[in-house]
Amino acid sequence: MSFYVTTPIYYPNGAPHLGHAYTTVIADFLARYHRLKGEPTYLLTGTDENSQKVLQEAKKQGRPVADVLNENVATFHALFDTLGISYDQFIRTSDKDAHWPGALELWNRLVASGDLYKKKYKGLYCVGSESFVTEKDLRPGGLCPDHDEQPIEVEEENWFFKLSKYQSFIVDEISSGRFEILPESRRNETLSFLKEPLEDISFSRVQKEGEEPWGIPVPNDPSQTMYVWCDALTNYISALGFGRSDVSLFEKFWPVVTHIVGKDILRFHAIYWPAMLKAANLAAPKRLFVHGLITSGGRKMSKSIGNVIDPQALINDFGPEALRAFFAKEMSAFEDPEMTPEAFAAAYNANLANGIGNLVSRAMKMATSYEVDCGDLSGVKAQDLPEWPAYSAAFEAFDVPKAAAIVWAKAAAADRFVEETQPFKAIKTDPNKAKSDVAHLVREVYGVALLLEPILPNASAKIRDLVLSRRAPSAPLFARKD
Repeated sequence: MSFYVTTPIYYPNGAPHLGHAYTTVIADFLARYHRLKGEPTYLLTGTDENSQKVLQEAKKQGRPVADVLNENVATFHALFDTLGISYDQFIRTSDKDAHWPGALELWNRLVASGDLYKKKYKGLYCVGSESFVTEKDLRPGGLCPDHDEQPIEVEEENWFFKLSKYQSFIVDEISSGRFEILPESRRNETLSFLKEPLEDISFSRVQKEGEEPWGIPVPNDPSQTMYVWCDALTNYISALGFGRSDVSLFEKFWPVVTHIVGKDILRFHAIYWPAMLKAANLAAPKRLFVHGLITSGGRKMSKSIGNVIDPQALINDFGPEALRAFFAKEMSAFEDPEMTPEAFAAAYNANLANGIGNLVSRAMKMATSYEVDCGDLSGVKAQDLPEWPAYSAAFEAFDVPKAAAIVWAKAAAADRFVEETQPFKAIKTDPNKAKSDVAHLVREVYGVALLLEPILPNASAKIRDLVLSRRAPSAPLFARKD
């Protein structure tokens, strides 16, 4: 069975923040786990570049949109590469070769199905969230609840999609489990929302005079550009070749897909996206996994509010795998976790520097000093370990902290084994037993390394190399860059 996992595509109107890193690392955890299982796996991420946010930022800087985009997209690439994100493709919606054909094909299919029509519309539009809001949604002072921005009043003639036509279809897909939404609380939230009649949604924007032309022009209506729904959401299939001549990836991976999104864009993916696919005579996605949002100061992080945490600052101080470890072990995707510098530093010391790092150093120093023969471990696989069933079950349930706890429990058991057997003392009185105990310890360390691969791929590779080459680390595996 193949495994296709996607992140949302991110607005590159600035440098990526911690929320971008969190979503993408979750997707990477899952992709690496499925590769560890031996399954054909494809991880997609990218940037949503045809947005009002990007236009606003370029206008603010007085620079061409493409220049601002390329500069900001480079920061996403740099962060993801530093974090070891094993993506198979980075899609950019400004790419006229890779993305536009799929968006145009989907639009034309919706026209053919009779599900697009034009009408005049008036409403409050929040540029920060790229969506319309109602007055009852606003915070005191008439501000958007997520961005503390005053929405703008928009009145124009747009193309609309007949979302209301597909309400019963969406309810049936979710209720039957054909379209799985996890966790169950988000599934229930979606079904509760669907108890009220759906309204049709705006699908285009007027290309305003005097503005730099940007976005995908609506077929046969150059006065309009596609709005985010047909443009951005389509990336999940355009990246696989939908709308182009080579559809081999599309045939291999669609619709067995797992979309990873934050809860703030649940409705778009749980309701709009499957309806669009149905209208286009395409299969709905298999699964939507909705994670909570990292809070800072008790509120969702947002560049508009100014309460973002810079992931690069944490990486510069602690290293990239410290961030991956914190995401895996300390932050449940089913909740809205709060991150503080103090909690991060404490977890780093306990889990990495004084945890796995210290264990590996002790084990390999004894193995090399005592010239221990640990046997040939190169053929051992993660699936051979006694922890694999529980570890695998945790990953299949998207419970990465539970899977991580199994790995760290194995490491803690190895530490206890050292304290109980004390081979560093026994080597003087019973060297055969001491060497046997160290050999067992090294095998356990190797098992920890195998299970660490989806979570800490660099540390996993280093530990496996140390064990197979029978070397002690020449420097700490985890060291702060003070």
